[in-house]
Order: sequence, then C-alpha cells, then structure tokens
Amino acid sequence: MVRIAAVAGNTFRENIRDKVLYNLILFALIMILSSMALGQLTLGHEQKVIVDLGLSATSIFGTLIAVFIGIGLVYKEIERRTVYALLAKPLHRWEFIVGKYFGLLLTLSVNVLLMTAFLGLTLLYHRPSDISPVIRLLPAAYLIFLSLALTTAIALVFSTFSSPALSALFTLFLWVIGHFNADLVSFGQLTKSPVVQWITKALYFILPNIANFTAPDSRNVIQSAAYYLPIPPATVAWVTLYALLYCTALVSVAVAIFSRRDFK
Repeated sequence: MVRIAAVAGNTFRENIRDKVLYNLILFALIMILSSMALGQLTLGHEQKVIVDLGLSATSIFGTLIAVFIGIGLVYKEIERRTVYALLAKPLHRWEFIVGKYFGLLLTLSVNVLLMTAFLGLTLLYHRPSDISPVIRLLPAAYLIFLSLALTTAIALVFSTFSSPALSALFTLFLWVIGHFNADLVSFGQLTKSPVVQWITKALYFILPNIANFTAPDSRNVIQSAAYYLPIPPATVAWVTLYALLYCTALVSVAVAIFSRRDFK
C-alpha cells in the first residue's frame, strides 16, 4: 500500500502541473459563470438553469480530463522510458497500474469537489438563505464522479497497449456507446432474431453502461438536482456497487496486459 500511495501521489502532483488540466477547469468555471448570466434571462428559474448548466459542465469537462489525462498515464512513462527506472525498483507492475489509477482518481475528485463547491457558492449568491439547492447537488456530483472513475478505467486499459490518439478514440467510442447501449436490447427485440437478441443482450452486459450514472432508473441526475427530484438511496448504492465492480474488472485487465508487456 505504501508503494501504491507513492505512485498515486506522484501521479497526482504530475497531473496538477499539467496545463491541459488547468485549461479544462477554467473552461468549466466559465461555463458555470455563464449559467448565471443565462439564469437572469429565465424569470423564476435561475437556480434550475444554473444547476443544469453547472452540473453539465462538471460532467463534460470532467470526462475530458479523465480521457485526455488517462490515456497518457502509462504511455508517457513508456515513451519517456521512466518506466524502466520505476520497475527496476521494488515495485510490482500491478502496484504501478493501481497507483496510476488512484492518482488520477484523486485528481478527478479534487476537480469535481472544486467545481461543485464553486457551483454551490453561485447558488448561495442568488439565495443566501436557501441551502437546499446546494444539498441537492451532492448526490448528482457523486454519481458524476463515479462515471468519471469508470471512464478513467477504460482509458487506463487502452493506455497500456495503444498510442494516445487511438486510446482517446477507443475511450470516447465506448463512452458514447455507454450512454446508449440500452438501445442495443431494443434493437435486438426489433429484429425478431434469437441470435441477434442474444448478441445484443451480451453486449449490453459486457459494455460499460455510463447511463447508470447519468440516468439511473431512467431519471437524469442533473435534471433531478435542478427540478427538486430526489435520487433514491438504493439507486445510489446500486450504482456505487456497479462502478466498484466494473472499475475493478477494468483495472485488472489493465494489470494483466501491462504485466505481459516486454520492455527489453
């Protein structure tokens, strides 16, 4: 655990120094501030617009951070040949991969907390005496973080064997599919073919289901926070378990691939 924590801490410090990270956070904060201006144009619905656009910005820019930093987690170390020095030390390959993953998760958690806190302050600026909208942000922000954790795990897998360009393409491809893979089952039912139905159901369970985090129980978490709709605790617990199991599986795949690589 000490070695994993050391790798995670070094990854976190490296990510914090990345200019791309600051640019993305800046754009997210600008989006949140823009929501304040748009909220002024909607009489009586300022808070709903601010929450909607603010959480959307947190999700979109958080995903960009997860993808474009995640795809370089392992590739950068191989390209700069620093992985040779690291693996020459008493550091197992699985510890290196797990540490890299936790380091980026720590970076993402700080970013989500920063954006959520800024959004909460924006809401309090409009209504200082009403803290309920800020409390409603917390479950939605947590589910957004879980979706980013899954996206990071996907990017990490591709980072262990592919170039950054292809890793970004594959990760974004799976991210898009993950929002619509429930439609695969509907497509299989429309074909009336048992074989196609079996394939689409298999793909539904194998492919990452990002919609579990953005719209569990067919309820959009961002709209739920904006329109005073509670997110059931059972749903949050189920999505947390799904994220934990799927991320564990993906990190295990990344470890297996990286362990078989020959760096001689």
